[in-house]
Amino acid sequence: MANHKSALKRIRSNEAKHLRNKYQHKTTRNAIKSLRNAENKKDAEAQLPVVVSMIDKLAKKNIIHNNKASNLKSKLTNLVASL
Repeated sequence: MANHKSALKRIRSNEAKHLRNKYQHKTTRNAIKSLRNAENKKDAEAQLPVVVSMIDKLAKKNIIHNNKASNLKSKLTNLVASL
């Protein structure tokens, strides 16, 4: 158990950040899944900028690695272009 007030506060703030990051990551994964399951090109092209923005935000906050973000964006862009 923590011995200092600051350590207790750090535990609380880390838990809050963990939950927020988990929520944002899961929301982005769901958006990626819906983009991959898009039937027509028009819907996919409308969703792509939103999903790319979400991926960029995750990478900026170090929730996912920058290279993973780049790979995801590249694959999604190619997928939409091939529809």
